[in-house]
Amino acid sequence: MAMRRKKEGFRAKNAKKGNEEFGEKKKPRHLEGVRDIDPHDYDLLRRFVTTHGKILPARLTGATAKQQRQIQHAIRRARVMGMLP
Repeated sequence: MAMRRKKEGFRAKNAKKGNEEFGEKKKPRHLEGVRDIDPHDYDLLRRFVTTHGKILPARLTGATAKQQRQIQHAIRRARVMGMLP
């Protein structure tokens, strides 16, 4: 059985300073200028839902974890009210 070689220092050797290797930090492009996420704001919530009604993940929307929780909570409330699928 072949043994895999352990890559020692791979991260330290290949990592660049800061976050240059991975690019800029994502910014919440859908949440520019929005302070509160309201479950009654259909136009805002529609941006975070696919055509099939699924909630888009934070890695695609660029939202922070806190913002993503607020979005998820608002979408679920809007579904109960019958405003979203």
